[in-house]
Amino acid sequence: MKPIMPSLIAAPAAVRSFAKKALVVGMLVLSFLATPMLMPSAGIAQDARVAKSMAALKDQTAKLGAPKIEGTDAVGGKDAPALYFGSTKMNNNSAVVDEVAKEGGEGMAVTLFVKGGDEYIRVATTLPKAIGTALTGPALDSIKAGKPYYGESPVLDTPYITGYEPIKDASGAILGIYFVGYKK
Repeated sequence: MKPIMPSLIAAPAAVRSFAKKALVVGMLVLSFLATPMLMPSAGIAQDARVAKSMAALKDQTAKLGAPKIEGTDAVGGKDAPALYFGSTKMNNNSAVVDEVAKEGGEGMAVTLFVKGGDEYIRVATTLPKAIGTALTGPALDSIKAGKPYYGESPVLDTPYITGYEPIKDASGAILGIYFVGYKK
């Protein structure tokens, strides 16, 4: 069987050099065309802020110790499981969320949710009107599947660029949710 393309091995050195350069240029052009252009935008900046703030929230809680549920506590007029990091109870304790929000800057909201039955209840938040309310919206299904959610989501009917990540114990059970978001 004959090859479709003639071999360049027997071609003169000048032809081989030209063919090699043409191949490299062609590959660079294809690579450039196949690579999406990254254009600076407010969305990319917001996403970076969300990622940085999520890392800060997880770091602050990790410094306190492992997450656990221990007993119940009244939050926003209803009983909810008490979420702890180490020996620090998070229910009705805004110290960590306030610190992360302060670091994150203007327009930032931070919340810790606890899993109570089939819902996730806000037990520590920088949104005072939201304490004791349950998570709704597009992030809920993702969290129930044990996966993070990053994207636009309404918070108290206000659009936010958000990040939600499950809080898991050592066995992998979901105890609650980390949330950070910026007003859109």
